[in-house]
Amino acid sequence: MLHIVNKSPAQGSGLSSCLRLARPGQTVLLIEDAVLAATRANATASGLAGASVKVVALAPDLAARGLTGQLADGITTVDYAGFVALVAEHPTNQSWL
Repeated sequence: MLHIVNKSPAQGSGLSSCLRLARPGQTVLLIEDAVLAATRANATASGLAGASVKVVALAPDLAARGLTGQLADGITTVDYAGFVALVAEHPTNQSWL
């Protein structure tokens, strides 16, 4: 399953709910303001540090917020083509609002 989160932890509980319900082997894709959680400064507080799921952040959203190069360890990035590939790769998708 691919979990797509678009709000920062400060904007709501979508990311924490997602991480609570996501299972090992699943992927969490952070887009829009949710990429704020993927930085070294926020990964622990947001629950991403040590998560048992694969965490991916959308690179253009990191760049738009001036966060390129601030990604926490273990979190990877994708571009828009990678976003599409993740959606195609996972037959089930869940958007967390």
